[in-house]
Amino acid sequence: MKKVTEGLKKLWGGILKHKTIAILVLLTVAIVVFIGIWRMNRAEEGLGAYQTAAIERGTLIASVGATGNVRANQTAILTWQTSGTVETVNVAVGDRVKGGDVLASLSPTSLTQNIILAQADLVTAERSLENLLASDTARAQAQLALVTAQQKYDSAKATLDGMLATNRGGTSDDILNAQAQLTIAQNNLKQAQAVYDMFKNRPDDDPQKAQAYTALYNARLAVERAQNSLNFFLLVPSGNDVDKARANLALAEAQLEDAQREWERLKNGPDPNDVLAAQARVDAARAAVRMAQLIAPFDGTVTVANPLPGDQISPTTIGFRVDDLSRLLVDVQVSEVNINSIAVGQPVTITFDAVLGQEYHGEVVQVAQAGTITQGVVNFTATVELTDADSQVKPGMTAAVTINVMQLDDVLLVPNRAVRLQEGQRYVFVIRNGQPEKVEITLGASSDFYSEVIAGDLEEGDTIILNPPLELKRPKSGPGFFHP
Repeated sequence: MKKVTEGLKKLWGGILKHKTIAILVLLTVAIVVFIGIWRMNRAEEGLGAYQTAAIERGTLIASVGATGNVRANQTAILTWQTSGTVETVNVAVGDRVKGGDVLASLSPTSLTQNIILAQADLVTAERSLENLLASDTARAQAQLALVTAQQKYDSAKATLDGMLATNRGGTSDDILNAQAQLTIAQNNLKQAQAVYDMFKNRPDDDPQKAQAYTALYNARLAVERAQNSLNFFLLVPSGNDVDKARANLALAEAQLEDAQREWERLKNGPDPNDVLAAQARVDAARAAVRMAQLIAPFDGTVTVANPLPGDQISPTTIGFRVDDLSRLLVDVQVSEVNINSIAVGQPVTITFDAVLGQEYHGEVVQVAQAGTITQGVVNFTATVELTDADSQVKPGMTAAVTINVMQLDDVLLVPNRAVRLQEGQRYVFVIRNGQPEKVEITLGASSDFYSEVIAGDLEEGDTIILNPPLELKRPKSGPGFFHP
C-alpha cells in the first residue's frame, strides 16, 4: 500500500512538472464528452420530431360510409280529385288511422252533377250484384230455355224425317212409269235449253227466239209435273216443303246449342265473368262517389293535414300525407367499388345532424342488383332499416350511415397513416435501439383508420412512427444518429 501511494505521488509530481501536457489532456477529454452529449441531444431532437404509437392487437371493423334521407315504410300523398267545399275533417297531424278511414269529405251540395248521380248508380249496381250472387232465377230460366229448345229441335227433326221416310205405296209399274216420264221430260228440257241458247242473244221480238223460249218454258213445266207425279207415288214432299223442314231443323239445332251453352255457364251458379262485370260497375260508381272523400289507403300516421272545414278545394289540391312509421328506412348510394362488400343483414350505425350526441343502429335489408349512372359515376342503392328509432327520428331527416362490412377480432393492427408504399411494397418505420428501422409488411383487411398486419417483423408493443418521411437520412458515421 505504501508503495502504491508513493507511485501516485510520483505520477502526480510528473504531471505537475509537465503542465502543458496536462492541460491538453483535460481539453481533449472535455471535447470528447461535449461532442458525445451534443450528438445524443441531436438524436433525441430527431426522434422528438415524430409522432409515435405502440402497435396493439384488437378488433378491426371495416365499414362503408354513405348518407341518405329517412323515409317511412310506406307513404301516401292524398290529393282531392274534384272541386267542392270541405264539410268535415276527421283527423289532425299525429293521429293514427286505419286503412279505409275517411279523413275528410266535401259537402254534397257542392259536388258536380256526375258525382251526385254516381250515388244512384252505386245503389243500382250494388243491387244488381246482390241479385246476381243471391238469386237463382237466371239458372232456372237457362234450364227452362234448354228444355224448350230441345223440344223444338226434336219436333223439327221428326217432321223432316217423316217427309223423307213416308211412301205412298204405289205399284212398281206406276213408279217405273213415273220415273220414265221424268227421264223423258229431263231430256226434252236439255234439248230445249240447247235450242234456246242458240237464239238467246237475238232481240226479244225475234220469232225464232220466242218459239225457242216457249219450248224451254214448257219443258220445265213438264219436268216439274213428272217429278210431282213420281213424288205422289213415293209420297215424297215437294222440294219447297223439304227445304223448309230442313231450315226449321237447322234453326232449332242452333237455338239448342245456344241454350246448352247458357246452361253450362249458369248451372253451377252465377258466371264469374258476370260477377266481375257487375263488381266493376259497383267499383266504378263507388270510385266516383269517393271523389268527394279523402280515405286512408293503409294503416299509418297523419304527418300532414291541410284542409279545414269550409275550404274551397280543386282537383290536385293536397289534403293529407299518411306515413307508415312502423319501419323507418334509409336509402343510401354505394359506389360500384364497395357494393360487392354490402350484404343483407350487415349491422349499421346511424347518426343525425338533427339529433346530436345520439347513435342509432340498424341493418341492411335490401341491396340493389342494378346500378344507376349519374355523370359517369355508377352507384347502387342499399336500403337500411333502423332497429332502435325513437320519436326524435322523422322522415326526411339526413342520416349518416356507416355499414359494418367486416369484423376481425384479436388481430395485429397498424395505423393507416403510418404505412408507406414504395415500388408495390408496403412498409412502416419502427423505433428500435433508439433509432428508426424500416420494416416491410403485408396487410389484410382495412378500415378507415387501421389495417390488419398479416406478415412482417412486427409485434404487439412495438413503437411505430405515425408520420415518417418517405426516406430517413442517416449520418455518414457514428451509430445511433440520424437527421429528419
